[in-house]
Amino acid sequence: MSSAAPVSRSFRAEIVENSSRGNSFKLLAVTPLTGTISPEPGQFYMLQAADSYDPLLKRPFSIFESAGEQLKFLYRIRGKGTLSLSRLKEGARITIIGPLGNSYPDPQGDFIAVAGGVGIASLFPLLSKHAGKAHLFYGARNSDELVFATESGTLVKGISIATDDGSAGEKGFITEHLRHCLGALPGPAHRLPVYACGPTPMLKAVAQMAHERGLSCYVSLEEHMACGIGACLGCMVKTVSGQKRVCKEGPVFEAGDVVW
Repeated sequence: MSSAAPVSRSFRAEIVENSSRGNSFKLLAVTPLTGTISPEPGQFYMLQAADSYDPLLKRPFSIFESAGEQLKFLYRIRGKGTLSLSRLKEGARITIIGPLGNSYPDPQGDFIAVAGGVGIASLFPLLSKHAGKAHLFYGARNSDELVFATESGTLVKGISIATDDGSAGEKGFITEHLRHCLGALPGPAHRLPVYACGPTPMLKAVAQMAHERGLSCYVSLEEHMACGIGACLGCMVKTVSGQKRVCKEGPVFEAGDVVW
């Protein structure tokens, strides 16, 4: 009896879209040239950031969408790697490793999602998979950085927006708005599990808020990664059970396990 060959997590892919989404964000869509493993919400990929070896190291990106044969990644241009990636054109071929890391545990019913800036990239597939189940709290520095807010709004029960400068939604941090709204959510909604991705100060605040209310809370952490497969130990974080690798034991952690 013959058996199918195992699908490799390292593969080549062709860029079919690398388009701007606001001033500093881009959406990259690729078509793998070989079979791939289907990702789960919260997992990530290591992407070659150029069609050369400069920069040498791949960069980690959350899976934003897996549609048909395409994989999509939402990223912000903020360094040499992402700048190089932003310059790649349709038809360019790059090497990718993934899906990597763990995923968000499936919510058993309604849940609260908290996204800060490009953190929406990690939560978007969770909102898609559980459409109509989430209350989304989405914060950014200004309206230009609220990428895919409209599309996200179609996937959730309700969306609350806050910006630091007040150019969209409530003025202030999204965590302040979340704290205010948690007590006002109807019925048992104040007991819903929380899923969050964004800047570390935001995650810390969300984790503290969840702890105070006895809510289960899962956070997706961002760290610099060199290998993405747990070999280089470059993405260690401190947890209550010792040092753990964000790329291997994460990127999703129970918020109470992280030593903030």
